Amino acid sequence: MSNREKPKTEVLRGTLDLMVLQALVSLGPAHGYAIASRMEDVSEGALLLNMGTLYPGLMRLEHRGLIKAEWGVTDKNRRARFYSITPAGRRHVIAEKRSLDRMVSIIDALFQQPTWSPKGSG
Repeated sequence: MSNREKPKTEVLRGTLDLMVLQALVSLGPAHGYAIASRMEDVSEGALLLNMGTLYPGLMRLEHRGLIKAEWGVTDKNRRARFYSITPAGRRHVIAEKRSLDRMVSIIDALFQQPTWSPKGSG
């Protein structure tokens, strides 16, 4: 199935920040387009972030002190803001990943339970 045929996946509420932070852990300092490209590549095209979603998230993370931004020059010789994760951002990733893993475990356990049916139903 090609990327064009794969269904697109919406970012779950509350997960964008964690995904951006993890992308910065993987990439090192990066500009917005590189972050969005990383998410698209890792998801094999299922996640396509528009800049109207990404940049407010980057601003929110910067405001919270989880990332910092500096002006730099891209490989194509264009000025861009490069974002990097702060020590507080790294601690946040660890805590949020632990919490997310726990939630996935709970959801998985719920799906492993036998199907319930009310008494008296057919």
